[in-house]
Amino acid sequence: MAGAVRKSRIKEVPLSEIKDDLSRFLREAEKQEIVITRHGKPAGVLIGFESEDDWFEYKLENDPRFLQRIEQARKSLRTGRATRLEDVAQ
Repeated sequence: MAGAVRKSRIKEVPLSEIKDDLSRFLREAEKQEIVITRHGKPAGVLIGFESEDDWFEYKLENDPRFLQRIEQARKSLRTGRATRLEDVAQ
């Protein structure tokens, strides 16, 4: 994400702790993902964003329509059907 480096270590926190102090865990989630557990088993993930840019990038990275467009563009490049930027700019 823009300017943010997420730690690879994932923290696990019981749902009861999250409910007691959600604000604190949202701040922590800006730096690392937090797996929320229920009865000791993973139940969800808390992901925080340091900025609106981080939120926008997350939405793009997880938008199936955007990912499909990227794949279509790559396929066009591989098959030689893409239009070069230099040809459009003239």
